[in-house]
Amino acid sequence: MHLDVPLLLRAAGLALVLEGLCWALAPGAMRRAMRRLMREPDGAVRAAGLFAMAAGLCLVWLAV
Repeated sequence: MHLDVPLLLRAAGLALVLEGLCWALAPGAMRRAMRRLMREPDGAVRAAGLFAMAAGLCLVWLAV
Protein backbone atom coordinates (compact mmCIF):
# COMPACT_ATOMS: atom_id res chain seq x y z
CA MET A 1 0.00 0.00 0.00
CA HIS A 2 1.33 3.41 -0.97
CA LEU A 3 0.96 6.25 1.53
CA ASP A 4 -0.14 9.43 -0.24
CA VAL A 5 1.37 12.03 2.11
CA PRO A 6 0.04 15.09 0.26
CA LEU A 7 -3.48 13.68 0.41
CA LEU A 8 -3.07 12.94 4.11
CA LEU A 9 -1.90 16.51 4.72
CA ARG A 10 -4.86 17.91 2.75
CA ALA A 11 -7.29 15.79 4.78
CA ALA A 12 -5.72 16.89 8.08
CA GLY A 13 -5.77 20.50 6.89
CA LEU A 14 -9.45 20.25 5.97
CA ALA A 15 -10.24 18.83 9.41
CA LEU A 16 -8.44 21.78 11.03
CA VAL A 17 -10.26 24.27 8.79
CA LEU A 18 -13.64 22.80 9.76
CA GLU A 19 -12.73 22.77 13.45
CA GLY A 20 -11.47 26.34 13.30
CA LEU A 21 -14.58 27.45 11.43
CA CYS A 22 -16.80 26.18 14.25
CA TRP A 23 -14.77 28.09 16.84
CA ALA A 24 -14.64 31.25 14.69
CA LEU A 25 -18.35 31.37 13.86
CA ALA A 26 -19.83 30.23 17.18
CA PRO A 27 -17.37 30.45 20.08
CA GLY A 28 -20.12 30.60 22.70
CA ALA A 29 -21.81 27.48 21.36
CA MET A 30 -18.48 25.66 21.23
CA ARG A 31 -17.76 26.60 24.88
CA ARG A 32 -21.21 25.36 25.91
CA ALA A 33 -20.62 22.13 24.04
CA MET A 34 -17.25 21.65 25.76
CA ARG A 35 -18.81 22.27 29.21
CA ARG A 36 -21.56 19.78 28.43
CA LEU A 37 -19.00 17.29 27.17
CA MET A 38 -17.03 17.56 30.43
CA ARG A 39 -20.11 16.41 32.36
CA GLU A 40 -20.61 13.29 30.23
CA PRO A 41 -19.27 9.96 31.49
CA ASP A 42 -16.21 8.52 29.78
CA GLY A 43 -18.23 5.72 28.23
CA ALA A 44 -20.57 8.13 26.47
CA VAL A 45 -17.67 10.21 25.14
CA ARG A 46 -15.89 7.06 23.99
CA ALA A 47 -19.03 5.81 22.23
CA ALA A 48 -19.46 9.15 20.45
CA GLY A 49 -15.81 9.06 19.39
CA LEU A 50 -16.12 5.52 18.06
CA PHE A 51 -19.28 6.47 16.16
CA ALA A 52 -17.56 9.52 14.62
CA MET A 53 -14.57 7.39 13.68
CA ALA A 54 -16.79 4.75 12.04
CA ALA A 55 -18.74 7.42 10.15
CA GLY A 56 -15.48 8.95 8.92
CA LEU A 57 -14.19 5.56 7.80
CA CYS A 58 -17.43 4.95 5.89
CA LEU A 59 -17.08 8.30 4.14
CA VAL A 60 -13.47 7.55 3.21
CA TRP A 61 -14.48 4.09 1.96
CA LEU A 62 -17.27 5.59 -0.16
CA ALA A 63 -14.88 8.16 -1.65
CA VAL A 64 -12.33 5.54 -2.75
